[in-house]
Amino acid sequence: MKRMNRFFDHFQEFMEAKIVPVANRISNQRHLAALRDGLTNLVPFTIIGGIALMIANPPVNTDLVKPTNFFNNFLLAWMHWAQGNYDILTVPFNLSIGIISVYVVLGVSYQLAKSYKMAAFPNSLVALMTFFAVVAAPKTVNKVLQIDTTLLGSNSMFAAIIIALLVIEINRFLIDHRIAIRMPSQVPQAVAAPFEVLLPLIANLLIFGGINGLLGHFNTNIGTFIFAIFQPLMHAGASLISMMILVEVALIFWFFGIHGDNMISAVTTPIWTAGLVENLQEYAQHKPLTNIFVGNFTFIFGEAAVYIAILVSMLVFAKSPQLKSLSRLAWPATLFNINEPQVFGIPTVMNLFTFIPSFICLLIDMPIAYFATTLGFMGKTAMSVPWTLPAPLYALISTLDWHSLIVWFLIFAIDFVIVAPFMIAYDRQLSIKDEQGEPAAE
Repeated sequence: MKRMNRFFDHFQEFMEAKIVPVANRISNQRHLAALRDGLTNLVPFTIIGGIALMIANPPVNTDLVKPTNFFNNFLLAWMHWAQGNYDILTVPFNLSIGIISVYVVLGVSYQLAKSYKMAAFPNSLVALMTFFAVVAAPKTVNKVLQIDTTLLGSNSMFAAIIIALLVIEINRFLIDHRIAIRMPSQVPQAVAAPFEVLLPLIANLLIFGGINGLLGHFNTNIGTFIFAIFQPLMHAGASLISMMILVEVALIFWFFGIHGDNMISAVTTPIWTAGLVENLQEYAQHKPLTNIFVGNFTFIFGEAAVYIAILVSMLVFAKSPQLKSLSRLAWPATLFNINEPQVFGIPTVMNLFTFIPSFICLLIDMPIAYFATTLGFMGKTAMSVPWTLPAPLYALISTLDWHSLIVWFLIFAIDFVIVAPFMIAYDRQLSIKDEQGEPAAE
């Protein structure tokens, strides 16, 4: 045991000296941070859009559901009401997920401009206008100026990200080199800032308009071209193997006391967000859903199940004062997917008794959830719901499929069987140390 402890002491020193600084630099890299924070701002919009979509599209098959009881009568009445008010009910969806790329370009450009201490809002408006000009320019149809909103959904998300980042970099270059209108210092910043971005706005329209014109000779545009590049990468990045690697890497970071989800979010957030939006749009159009690893799928069917298994094993088997008291205090937070009490109370940091079973559980959980979905037993994620919803309820609502409850509780049961022996052994170790008067926490 002492030899094992020395090994992990050396391993921790190596991580802190070599890996952690690199991981922190990657996590805090200006453009990746802007991407992460800008897309995080989309969460409320995907949730409200998903709720509106669910209300407008009741999960009712009128060929199977007949008015034979109160519940069926309720479902059929819901369906009739939703059909009669569909246009009103889908307004939040159309103004959120339906034009999600608008929020992407605004969010990412705003965060990047803010990181450079530029006037964030005027610069983000430059990015927005540039995006519209090359991706969804207004056209006159029957003497009415119209914007095709189908060009502003998930298919243009990656174009919105690239344009947002490039526009702010172009603006910064021009402003830093004084290729901008400078107002006298006496003019308030709120008034001067819009004039400062006037010349950069013209430059961006010319640059991106020129690129769009060149691509037009190949019957494409910037939005379509960028989508064609990123679509294969998105599907490759959302494979079972890549997701398993990412969740295990996040777990390893958590083991060393580093916020693992933040470390991988720069990679996962664009993939999971774009996939979720695509699924929501397909659900609205009553099409088969495409993506599996979207939203909080890997968390709900992985990490959340593991943490609840750890909690239940403590509630059932713990005899040491530390774990007994923690299990009683931590369960309300854990129920709503807030796991910090366990992370720092057990603790799971630098604790092999929790790390080893968690690592094994995730290796099993992800394939079970993946193949249950690909084989058609469980529906794909069709809704965006708050991540603080209890995991089984989240699984049910996000997939709109009661089979997801079977899959989740199967995963939980397997995790409990794997976790329990380790927690029993850890509890015994704490009890022995408590009897000997040694510090309880490792």
